[in-house]
Amino acid sequence: MPQISTQEFERLPLRVHDFLAGVPLHDVWAVDLPRTRSGITLDEFLRTASTRLFTLSPVVRVLLNIRLFVGRLLGWDREPAATAWETFATRLTTADLSKSLAPAGTREGLFRVVYRFENEQLLEVINRTAHAAALSALVETTDAYRFYFGVYVHSVSRFTAIYMALIDPFRKLVVYPSLLRTVRARWNQAFGTV
Repeated sequence: MPQISTQEFERLPLRVHDFLAGVPLHDVWAVDLPRTRSGITLDEFLRTASTRLFTLSPVVRVLLNIRLFVGRLLGWDREPAATAWETFATRLTTADLSKSLAPAGTREGLFRVVYRFENEQLLEVINRTAHAAALSALVETTDAYRFYFGVYVHSVSRFTAIYMALIDPFRKLVVYPSLLRTVRARWNQAFGTV
């Protein structure tokens, strides 16, 4: 499950590039998926997979539980008062709103939907550590599909950079590879590949 170059990702015709202009792209990953037929969209994949593409492995679940425990103790996970932050959804244009297949603000686990288009979904989380966005996109190639997972991180304090540096090894070595393996497993379940 390779971490890919920013240049490859930025060449894709995705709304997120303009939408999150000015918000740093922290990293981006991709997983190739077998092509069983043409025309599969991210929306179809999400609906077929019951909107849960990611399943937490036992190791990732333990890491997340530790992080959430520490976050509760230190007050990291409380959302700031609505007047203290601005959701990325305020950037949605009328065209974005009409095109989105899910209302902005809809809860998706720890995240909230910013938009969900046919082949692109943006979720966000904001707390006292970071204002982060997770982008999922599905691109059909000539002989396969490629699922992209990008993470954007907007600093909310001086602690954001320290926090991201502390969790980066876990995210890059354990969490994201595990999550992307579950994307491949869900794809194989949904579309009959082995």
